[in-house]
Amino acid sequence: MEVSAKNRLRWAELPEDVRSAVEEIIGGRVVEAVSQPGGYSPGTADRVRTADGRRAFVKAASPAQNPDTPRMHRAEARITAALPGYAPTPRLLGCHDDGYWVALVLTDVDGRHPATPWRADELDAVLAALATMADALTPVALPQVPPIAERLAGDFTGWRRVAADPPPDLHPWARAHLDELCAVTERALTRLTGDTLCHVDVRADNLLVDATGRVTVVDWPWAAHGPAWLDTAMLLLDVRLHGGHDTEALLRRLPLTADADPDAVTGLYAGLAGFFTDRARRPPPPGIPTLRPFQQAQSDALLPWLAHRLTP
Repeated sequence: MEVSAKNRLRWAELPEDVRSAVEEIIGGRVVEAVSQPGGYSPGTADRVRTADGRRAFVKAASPAQNPDTPRMHRAEARITAALPGYAPTPRLLGCHDDGYWVALVLTDVDGRHPATPWRADELDAVLAALATMADALTPVALPQVPPIAERLAGDFTGWRRVAADPPPDLHPWARAHLDELCAVTERALTRLTGDTLCHVDVRADNLLVDATGRVTVVDWPWAAHGPAWLDTAMLLLDVRLHGGHDTEALLRRLPLTADADPDAVTGLYAGLAGFFTDRARRPPPPGIPTLRPFQQAQSDALLPWLAHRLTP
């Protein structure tokens, strides 16, 4: 499924004072801006070049595009600024925040998103990078970042809301197992513990692979402290969504997930499925018309997998 923001702003559409503030952070006048595909933000996502050849990646938004996006940009700025220098992430060069417009200026990564459906070589490279990242970021304590159970507590009430008002097109297996899904999800929150700094939203459009195969993980507003296997498990949801690989076999083969509590992994997927099922039936958020279909697609990918994992 294609992931994209169809109505994304471009650099030239930013207010002049915002562009000037960004240019001051970079240290030169921007003469070229190339909008980047992927993701859901209706704000800008431009790779820019200055007259003297400096490069940066700029993402900017105001409440006019979407009321939640500036808040997410502020969270990303705080977290990215605090990430250790050895983390495989872009560096924050600066942030402009005038109370309305928020613009992040990050180091430019000369890479592209992995292909989907996932190619075996790129999947192997990303899985290896996530394992290395988990090791490097254990333990990493950032006061800006909550425990994963706190981060997911509200999202993991989705099955309760679905049970109270089931949509007419609810997956038949889910309809027949709503009580079990609620219980499995609630138990999961007590089991998702750990001192690894996790990205929490790993999927193809939040990854960049350069010409040498080096992987960079971008977009960190949802970071949390949790189990070392969490980001790998999140990636496998994206792999399952796009097809072409046996994700259950990967869970058993990969060292991080093979050693994980299987009930905790199942609980994570149950909670995510409830979140996506509940959110997909809501009206689209302002400026992001493609989000609900994507959430429905994630629910559709997860539920058969859950049925398999929860069937004795």
